Amino acid sequence: MLSWEERRQLVKVASFYYREGFTQEQIAKKIGVSRPFISKQLQKAKDYGIVEVFIKDETVHTVELEGLIEERYGLKDVVVVPIVDQYSDMRKKVIGQVAANYIIKNLKDVKSIGIGWGSTLAEIVKEYPYENREDVKIIPLVGGMGTQQVDIHANQLAYELAKKMNGSCSYLYAPAIIDSEELKNRLVEMQDVKSVLEDARKVDLALVGIGNPYKESTLEKIGYLKQVDIEDLRKCGAIGDIISRFLDYNGQPINHPINEKVIGITLEELKKIQIVIGVVEGRNKLESIRGALRGNYLDILIIDEASASELLLIDF
Repeated sequence: MLSWEERRQLVKVASFYYREGFTQEQIAKKIGVSRPFISKQLQKAKDYGIVEVFIKDETVHTVELEGLIEERYGLKDVVVVPIVDQYSDMRKKVIGQVAANYIIKNLKDVKSIGIGWGSTLAEIVKEYPYENREDVKIIPLVGGMGTQQVDIHANQLAYELAKKMNGSCSYLYAPAIIDSEELKNRLVEMQDVKSVLEDARKVDLALVGIGNPYKESTLEKIGYLKQVDIEDLRKCGAIGDIISRFLDYNGQPINHPINEKVIGITLEELKKIQIVIGVVEGRNKLESIRGALRGNYLDILIIDEASASELLLIDF
């Protein structure tokens, strides 16, 4: 019996071939596999009844969404996850499972992974199976210290993911957001912090979440944002954050002191990383996702179906 992931792949290949008119060679190049592999996938789609004269599978809707989002925002890949559960925790768990499987199956050559922080990324780490990848190193992209919700901080996620992979990790011993820019400037010049940030800028793959400072904000819950900060962010036009850096409607970093107090890589440095995967769940983050896509910070997006559908309803 085919898994959901296998069915999704068969439907995707079949869609390219039968609906979009791609040749097998073009599909192979786009996905990064051999042409004979595509030929076998097309045959398998027929064998399982997915392809007759038309594509027949409930996954076809999500595959169509993926194609539309890829085209609109110029992404390398999009994975739309069909989730019907009403509880956010369960939705995040499913997103985490899909993201973990995606990394395992598609990114075997990656030797260094940079990781942000947050509850969605924490679910990926929880769902990641144990494997032996001793050559992989996990590096936090942003600081994270304190006593509240330590399990979602970048250092902890780096440690837990390295343990799952049987790899190694670094630690960024500093808060994500510092009280003053002067103190932040002193900390980033400390050798332990400086060397980790240098490594973070050079990772093969970055794994990030996307936040909304106004709705269900984790930054507010753990005390990094006060009410006065939230009001200031609103006045400056902030619509979301990636690795604790706030951006506006067009995806540009906002001109606000809080962005200068972050210990972590910048949004411009994130953009230079070869593969950036954004993993996000929740319609409360639609404007934030849109800003991240407009800013071209992501190469791959893993998103729930409801959010994906609404994302396409928003004027580009």
